Amino acid sequence: MAQFTAWESHPEPLAVHSAPVPEYGSGSLADLLPTLAAGMGVPETTAAIPELTATDRNCVFLIDGLGWEQLRAHPEDAPFMTSLLSSSRGGTGRPITAGYPATTATSLASVGTGLPPGAHGLPGYTVRNPETGELMNQLRWNPWTSPRVWQPYPTVFQLAQQAGVHAAQVSSPTFQNTPLTKVALSGGTFLGRLTGEDRMDLAAEQLAVGDRSLVYTYYAELDGAGHRYGVDSDTWRGQLMYVDRLVQRLAEQLPPRSALYVTADHGMIDVAFDEEHRIDFDEDWELRAGVALLGGEGRARHVYAVPGAAGDVLTCWREVLGEQFWVASRDEAIEAGWFGPRIDERVYDRIGDVIAAARDDVLIIASEREPKESAMVGNHGSMTPAEQLVPLLEVRS
Repeated sequence: MAQFTAWESHPEPLAVHSAPVPEYGSGSLADLLPTLAAGMGVPETTAAIPELTATDRNCVFLIDGLGWEQLRAHPEDAPFMTSLLSSSRGGTGRPITAGYPATTATSLASVGTGLPPGAHGLPGYTVRNPETGELMNQLRWNPWTSPRVWQPYPTVFQLAQQAGVHAAQVSSPTFQNTPLTKVALSGGTFLGRLTGEDRMDLAAEQLAVGDRSLVYTYYAELDGAGHRYGVDSDTWRGQLMYVDRLVQRLAEQLPPRSALYVTADHGMIDVAFDEEHRIDFDEDWELRAGVALLGGEGRARHVYAVPGAAGDVLTCWREVLGEQFWVASRDEAIEAGWFGPRIDERVYDRIGDVIAAARDDVLIIASEREPKESAMVGNHGSMTPAEQLVPLLEVRS
């Protein structure tokens, strides 16, 4: 990937190849667990992030919605994590990238499987199921489909467990039996705890259980506060202060020969509530023309055309949105590497005929089809720094 100065360029018109593609294979979320597992001698895993140093016990704390830019903008609310910024990415002081789209279901699958979206097959918030022709919400798994058919690859936790590594996930009990957990995070022991403090304490305990341990823990409420109130709200900052204390609590309990990595699934931006910043698909006849299904989310849309209309839809969306969005055909986005270096055959038709990724602070909402999502203050999904860059803070014992 180009140096970070490339993220700031604004070519006109927005060419597909001008989008800043995630660092698949060297510095993305999909590379984290394989790198840690390879350092513990787990077969079928590769150390892809060269800056990380191997250790016997590894804990990943994923804070939903904590982008690199948001953390750097609030040092007074997160003093402990701010003190760790120089440790990010093996002491380089650099972030890693989430992957496209920068959204929870896609990112969690990338973390757990160690694969980019084009391989694990969760390439968006909602995508078309080619078998049924329906939109599938991959976060809520609705409508239901067989998890193992949808995502057939083993997780890194399963590979680690098979290699004799103690593997555990410590999270809210709500997530224990969800299909997303099954396809992304299964393997080892799931331990449900309601409070953040209990999760931190138990994660530290689980690290000490084995001579080699791989532990994952998760906190969701920061993301919820951002969606509802925005990333510059008092509520969001209060959540950031709380999660900062959780990170410190866990860091202070690490057993010997341990490394704690604090990361996130995506960042977030606030989008103004006006017609200039929120383009309503349900009220725009030009954007609706020839479209059978609208998938994805406001800043990372999958557009599925009626048969024979894909070219016209692409032309229209580029004409209407092309100065604010990177608009690509499916094959153009794949060739540009948006979803990773390879696309599995079963995944190809899940990707939209047209993909629209926001560069500016704008959304394509759908006020009638998606009333709840259309009302969110904070949003994410695209390839801008605010959404795509996430920390990889490190504490070692």
